[in-house]
Amino acid sequence: MSEYFIAAMVAALVTLLTGPILLPILKELKFGQSIRAEGPKSHAKKSGTPTMGGIIIILGVLSGVCASMYSSPAMFLLLFITLGHFGLGFWDDYLKVIKKQNLGLKAREKFCGQTIIAIITVIVARMYLNIDTTLWIPFTSKEIDIGVLYYPLVFFAIVGASNAVNLTDGLDGLAAGTVAIASLSYAVVCFITGNEHIAPFALATFGASLAFLRFNINPAKVFMGDTGSLALGGAFAAMGILTHTELLLVIIGFVFVCEALSVIIQVISFQTTGKRVFRMSPIHHHFELGGWHETKVVKVFWAVGAVAGIIGILSTLAR
Repeated sequence: MSEYFIAAMVAALVTLLTGPILLPILKELKFGQSIRAEGPKSHAKKSGTPTMGGIIIILGVLSGVCASMYSSPAMFLLLFITLGHFGLGFWDDYLKVIKKQNLGLKAREKFCGQTIIAIITVIVARMYLNIDTTLWIPFTSKEIDIGVLYYPLVFFAIVGASNAVNLTDGLDGLAAGTVAIASLSYAVVCFITGNEHIAPFALATFGASLAFLRFNINPAKVFMGDTGSLALGGAFAAMGILTHTELLLVIIGFVFVCEALSVIIQVISFQTTGKRVFRMSPIHHHFELGGWHETKVVKVFWAVGAVAGIIGILSTLAR
């Protein structure tokens, strides 16, 4: 069991140690975050806060995984998915922060990168990890073979999870805290379902995300940026795919799902009726504009994420 705890502790320690080193560098390079003009007015003061702090998180995750001394094809695929999204996020942030291209990567460019990652993931999972096309139904012991439909499911899981976590990263500590909770939940799921080989990665992600809150909690000294949110979203999807509990992503990642759905609903409603369902999307801004303080929104969402994680864990007991 020691390697599992080592992964979490080393990931947290490296994150805590590298933060104070990289923060001055990010400030010196003027890697400041631009704040949406149409967002809550209370966020205006955050303009210029260093971003791309996801570098700190990923260094922690990598250190934790290496310290666990656990290597396997599954671990390499987990890291590939995470680092692939890290690369996409880094390039997106680079264009926005350094090149001053406000929109960063074009949607089709980001989608193309995510598609390539998904295709490689499916090929490696099927050819080298012998992951079949069955789908486990949470809260039951049933598995159904969905055949070729499994491949678009994996694609949807990767693209959906990475974008959903990216949308969640809008308040100080919100994404880091919910990812920490979700990763810890998945670590427990790993042990219940006999996927202990995935646990070091889940615990390293938990440790790094939790430690990052030291710099990201309100008032944030640094934002993770797309560099971190896309990478953590990819990591979350990877845990679901490699433990073959794809539908569990919806349960444990309930907060992420709500954030993404709120944007989809808002866009469809406005384009079809000209009316908005929410005061502002993603949904965390809806509560802010409704009078909730930012820290209250974050704490409530963390609590919802914790409940979702517990439900997800309980759902695996029947497997």
